[in-house]
Amino acid sequence: MNPLQLIFVDWALMALVMVGLWRWQLRTGEADGVDLGWTAGLGVAAVLYAVGLDGGLPERRLLVAVLAVLWSGRLAIYLWDRVRTPGEDGRYTRLRAEWGVDAHRKLFRFYQMQAVSVPLLAAQFMMAMLHPASGLRVWDFLGAAVVILSVGGEAVADRQLHAWRKDPTNRGQTCSHGLWRYSRHPNYFFEWLHWCGYVVIAIGSPWWPATLVVPLIMYVLVRYVTGIPPTEAQSVRSRGDDYRRYQRMTNAFFPGPPRPDPMSPA
Repeated sequence: MNPLQLIFVDWALMALVMVGLWRWQLRTGEADGVDLGWTAGLGVAAVLYAVGLDGGLPERRLLVAVLAVLWSGRLAIYLWDRVRTPGEDGRYTRLRAEWGVDAHRKLFRFYQMQAVSVPLLAAQFMMAMLHPASGLRVWDFLGAAVVILSVGGEAVADRQLHAWRKDPTNRGQTCSHGLWRYSRHPNYFFEWLHWCGYVVIAIGSPWWPATLVVPLIMYVLVRYVTGIPPTEAQSVRSRGDDYRRYQRMTNAFFPGPPRPDPMSPA
C-alpha cells in the first residue's frame, strides 16, 4: 500500500477504537482508557506501516517497528496499571467539571482528536522506515540507541516515582530522588527524547527536515500546554511550599544539576 492509504487505514481503525473507548467511559465514568488506546495505537501503527509499506529497506522497517513497539508496549503496560485501578485521573475529572452537561459530547470529540493524532505522529515512523539508503547505517543504530535509552530512562523514572508514592512516610512531600533530582519531569523528558530517535534514523533522507516537526510539537505541548503546566498546578495545590521549593531548585524539563534554593536562609 502507498503511505496515504496506510495513514487512512490507521485513522479509520483508531476512530473505531476511540468510539469503543468513549462508550466504555460512559459505563465506567472513567476516561483514563483514552491514554492507553492512544499509546497502544501508536505501536499498532508502526507494525501496520512496517508490514504494509511498499518501499523502504525491510530491515529498517523492522527496526523502526520494534523500537516503536518497545516504547508503546512499555508505556501501555504502565498505563494499564493506572486504568485498572479504581478512580479517574484528575485531569479528566477536572475536564468533566469544567464541561458540565456537555462533558460526554466534548469527551467524544476529544477521543476522536486522539484518533487523528495517532497517524499524524506515526508518520514519524513511516518517514524513518522509508529512508532510501539500501542498507542499515550508523545513523540507524544511533537512532535505535536513543530510543532504547529513552525507554529505559522513562521506565526508571516511573519506578522511582511509584516507589516514592508507596512509602506512607512520603505523603505530602515531593519526590526529589534519583532522576527526579535533576528534572521535575524526567518521564516527560524521556518521552520527548524517544521521538528524537526517529529523527536520527531519518538523517540523510529527502524528508529529514519534516521529522523535526513531531519532536518540536511534543516539546511545546508537554512543556507549555498539556503536560507540565497542569501537572505542576496540581502539585502546588496538593504540596504547596514543598513543591514551590522543588521548582526553585530543579530544572523543569531538561535534566541538570540542582540549584541552591534562593529563598532558604543563609
